[in-house]
Amino acid sequence: MGSKTPDDYRRGPDESSASAAIASVNPAKPAAASGLLQGVLEGEDEDGEDEDGNKIGADMISKAKKKRKAHKKKKNKTLDRLQTTPPRVALTNLFRDQLYPEGEIVPYVAHNGNLQRTTAEELRHLSILDHMNDQFLIDYRKAAEVHRQVRQYIHTIAKPGISMSQLAQEIEDGVRALTDHQGLEVGDALKAGMGFPTGLCLNNVAAHWTPNPGMKEVTLQYDDVLKVDFGVHVSGRIVDSAFTVAFNPRYDNLLAAVKAATNTGLKEAGIDARMDHISGAIQEVMESYEVELDRKIIPVQAIRDISGHNILRYKIHGDKQVPFVKTQTAQRMEEGDVFAIETFGTTGKGQTRDDVGIYGYGRNQHASAAGLHQASAKSLLKTIDENFGTLVFSKRYLERIGMKNYHLGMKSLISNGIVESYRPLVDVPGSFVAQFEHVNMHPQPKAVEYADANFYRLFCCGPIARKLFPEETITKRP
Repeated sequence: MGSKTPDDYRRGPDESSASAAIASVNPAKPAAASGLLQGVLEGEDEDGEDEDGNKIGADMISKAKKKRKAHKKKKNKTLDRLQTTPPRVALTNLFRDQLYPEGEIVPYVAHNGNLQRTTAEELRHLSILDHMNDQFLIDYRKAAEVHRQVRQYIHTIAKPGISMSQLAQEIEDGVRALTDHQGLEVGDALKAGMGFPTGLCLNNVAAHWTPNPGMKEVTLQYDDVLKVDFGVHVSGRIVDSAFTVAFNPRYDNLLAAVKAATNTGLKEAGIDARMDHISGAIQEVMESYEVELDRKIIPVQAIRDISGHNILRYKIHGDKQVPFVKTQTAQRMEEGDVFAIETFGTTGKGQTRDDVGIYGYGRNQHASAAGLHQASAKSLLKTIDENFGTLVFSKRYLERIGMKNYHLGMKSLISNGIVESYRPLVDVPGSFVAQFEHVNMHPQPKAVEYADANFYRLFCCGPIARKLFPEETITKRP
């Protein structure tokens, strides 16, 4: 999910991410109930005696029990390994031991020869690293696997003729089913589910568009360029990834430019990497491409007022930016940071504006509700805090949990700065925008964790690196 670049973006070298906002604990799953073994033959009591008091052959009973048990175990094992199409089996049923797929271990190449240094930046992040335990990796790996399975299915149905509302529904149904949290009960959506509203942006719409109630239905066409951007969170650990779908081969160079630019950003990312260096490298690669449209050669431009961003717990947009154009800043990537490396390339002006309509809403955790007097606004705020916290949500999500007549209350919350609204971001009409996005983490120096090689990667920089998906499956995934 792209972050709107601040107009005064010039950060100092000592700025760092704020710590996490909302705590969420997944309730322990109840132990499976065990039933009585069925093995008593007709006419026997529980001791294996018949009505005349004679013992039944112990070997016969033992063999029957073992046969049933082996058959049952084999059947369950088979069922636990299968995912449906569309994906609707919760990952807890596929990975009962919570050992989600690890990936390739890749050493992180340190460019600083002074490996014994302990800087203020490292010390500042030690407290953050304390929270990056095994459960942290389990949560991120689960979110990544959910995203991969849903994304893989979406590639099979994102074809001309499908409506945007149907596509969004398939994505969100899949995410909620695989995380095993439907979000209908109070607080359930905070445990796991959608990280933000599904983004489905066509053509010159760069970011922040989703089908909402009351909007005219939009259908995907052959000549469209579609950006699919959705997030999955588990206990507030958000995996944010996006890709572009185009059916007309004339857009191939546009997609290639943006994908190459994102991969360049991933290669340059790492501990102590400077934002100005990363952004300059991304722009150089992006703008080396050209697209031929209607017999005109059009250079691909990097969009200047959207940027990648760091991700905080339960908050998709943090306080650091990763622009797509050369930027003057002393800001660096540091231990403990989680970044969304995303790029947008366009055949238009490379500058976006807010379009009409609303994409979604986000709770401002720093705004006080002390001066809020309207009853409808107070009630709506209570619902938002209980169900979404600082996660971005849409009108569709509100109505899904039964909210009605919330518009006046929402207007009051926005005017008081308690809730922020997000509008669609568009380039000039007639232009085409493509997007690719990956996520990377930097908990510790010296190693890097990669996830899906094609559409997003998750870095986990530590003494060793763990790739989210096994190496042999990388080339098979979209």
